[in-house]
Amino acid sequence: MSTKAQEVALDQVLVDRFKNGDQAAFNEMVSRYWDRIYAMVNQLLRNPEDAEEVTQDAFIRAHRGLANFRGDSAFSTWLYQIATNLARNRYWYWWRRKRDKSVSFDAPVSADNPTTLGDMIAAEVETPDDITVTSEFVNRIGQGMEKLSAKHREILTLRNIKNLSYEEIAEILGISVGTVKSRIARARESLRAKLGEDFKT
Repeated sequence: MSTKAQEVALDQVLVDRFKNGDQAAFNEMVSRYWDRIYAMVNQLLRNPEDAEEVTQDAFIRAHRGLANFRGDSAFSTWLYQIATNLARNRYWYWWRRKRDKSVSFDAPVSADNPTTLGDMIAAEVETPDDITVTSEFVNRIGQGMEKLSAKHREILTLRNIKNLSYEEIAEILGISVGTVKSRIARARESLRAKLGEDFKT
């Protein structure tokens, strides 16, 4: 059984335990997914305090809604969907307030994954072999991500940071797999264009 299949199976056991009145099962779900949800939300919002609040809210909503969770999708996909929707709402609110934008591309993606955002995005950018990924280059990628539309930044985060499949992203965003693929392609093209502009200046 693959790791992914094992995760889905364990989640289902926890969901069933919770529905049968075992509150400790939900605590286990929080332990399993808190860091992952927080990392994703923080990459979307780029604000630790907001990310913390959205992550808490996502689990509160999941707790409320779990009794009616039918299992049409994996629990993790459902949870990502809740968190993504909350982050989107917070993002637009934050954007209107014109908060200071800051993003760290050299911080680990999560507590159990030392890979940085800069490493993951850089792997998707076509650069000459002789360019080393210096902190300056990572900063340029950060600036490029800042210039992307919310849709493009969101889909690159789900694909590159969370390593979700096209199918999972389609389910989370409520779009077709074909749309996911074309949006990712456009987002990467846009990011490369932004980086090209930066290097010309």
